[in-house]
This record gives sequence, C-alpha cells and structure tokens, in this order.
Amino acid sequence: MDIIAQNAHHRQRMLKYFFKNGSATETAIRFKVSRKTLYKWKNRYDGTLESLKDRSHKPHNSPKSQTEDEKNLVKRIWCRDKGGDKLVMWHNARNKGYKRCYQTFLRTIRKLSGGAKPRKKSAKPKPYARAEYPGQKIQIDVKYVPSKCVTDGQKYYQFTAVDECTRLPFRQMYDEHSTYSSKQFLEELLRFYKFPIREAQTDNGSEFTNALLVVKAKHKTLFEQALADMGIIYHRIRIATPRHNGKVERCHRTDGQRFYRKLRMYDLGDGRNQLAAYQKRSVHYPMTCLNFQSPVQVLDKYLGVM
Repeated sequence: MDIIAQNAHHRQRMLKYFFKNGSATETAIRFKVSRKTLYKWKNRYDGTLESLKDRSHKPHNSPKSQTEDEKNLVKRIWCRDKGGDKLVMWHNARNKGYKRCYQTFLRTIRKLSGGAKPRKKSAKPKPYARAEYPGQKIQIDVKYVPSKCVTDGQKYYQFTAVDECTRLPFRQMYDEHSTYSSKQFLEELLRFYKFPIREAQTDNGSEFTNALLVVKAKHKTLFEQALADMGIIYHRIRIATPRHNGKVERCHRTDGQRFYRKLRMYDLGDGRNQLAAYQKRSVHYPMTCLNFQSPVQVLDKYLGVM
C-alpha cells in the first residue's frame, strides 16, 4: 500500500471515530490534528476512500508562467539547431526579447525533447584556488582540427589559451604541430591580451617541452626559451592528468560543439578567417562559471581598477 492510500485510511479511521464519539476536540487530540483539519476532511468526505486522498497542489493559475510567445521562441531556436550549445541558444533568445533565466530555458527544452536523460555520476572536484587577477595563470593546449572539416586533406591544429581569472580565450590555427608554432602562438597571445602574463601552464606535449624525451630532456624548446626571455613562469601539469588543464580542455569541448560541428574549410587561410570570426563572437557569450557574464565583461571590471 502506498503512502497516499495509507493517509486516506488514517483519515477514514479518524472520521469514523469522530462520527461515533461526536467530540471534535477529543478526536483532534487523539489523532494529533487541528480542529480545522478535522472539519476540512469531514466536509470533503462522501463515504469513499478516494475523497480522502490528497488533491494536486498545483496552482489553478500561474501569472508568472511563460507565455505562448516565449515558448514558441524557445521552440524555434531549439528546432533550428538541436545539437548546438544551449547557453548560446539562451544568449540568442535573450537578444530576441526572452526574459526568463537559463534554468527556465533548459526546463522548456527538456519538455520539448521528451524529458531529461539520466545523468552519470561524475567525480567530485577537489578544491582549487582560482586566479585572483587577469594574467596570474593561463592554460595552453592544442586541439586537432577534425578531418571532416578540412577539404584539402591537410592536418591543422588549433592552439588555445585561456586566462584562469576571466576565462578569456584566445585561439589560432596552424598547419604545424611543433614547438615553433607554439612560440608563434605565444607571441600572438601577448599581443592579444591587454594585461601582462605571470605564469603559463601546459601539458607535457613535445610541442611545448622536451621533459619527457630521453635524449633532449635538458634542452629547452623554442617555446620554453621564449617564456624564459619574456620572464614568464612555466608550469607543467602532471603526466596523464588533463583535468589539471580543465579550463582549456572545456574550451576545446565547447569549440567542438559550437564551431567545428559545422565548419568546412578549404585551406589554412580560410580556417583562420572563420576561427577569427568565431573568436570575436565567443568572448561575448555568457558563462555559468562567471555568473552568466561574458569574459569581456569580467575583464572590463578588472581593467577598470588596475
């Protein structure tokens, strides 16, 4: 017997005791309810057990519920690009007059897609000290451009840097996966960021360091030498721990969903032009980790007091 039926039987016994005894006060004391509750169930009771079951607590009307125009706007945006990034969809809906919060937008999409999918248990992240000011630490990594996006059969690579404080990303595409490309990317990165860089963090890839190479372990790469000449601290994460570079890894996953899913490029110049346009848009997208602010908005607040 479920809890709803148990409650109905309990109320039925209470009412039978009340009809037999005739004293509302004694019945209320015996069954530990108020007199008002007793009379409520007495007026509702029609002799059947169904009348004593709890009714729906859903309000008869909800003045703040979404209007049909808002629901239709969400539906149009969702149907246009079902596999896209939901945060970007919400951002585009807000630009078209949508006033609801991000969680309401997600609930509406879940209803349109037939309900929520079961979530996998994820590892609980350990406490991590966030950077206190822009440039305190940046994370750098490389993403392979998917072969389905390239029509000339060549291999291309996206170098990405993310500032830990503002989450401001910088991306550039190269046709060479080498320490020379890493040095070029570092020089372009310094021209892009409007603040000095104190520390740079990468994985142990050969495009950044020779630390894992037996023969050249003590020889600095062009990237390491450039960091030393610029006075930037170099930090390598532990081996096989990409989660320590989690901010730039998450940026790569987002790029795959927002940019590379529909990218078609003919050569390096075409890929760089499309990546530059996406770079210009992406810095204005809100982020949940920044309390739904964009990296540019957060950076402007820091630059205003620096």
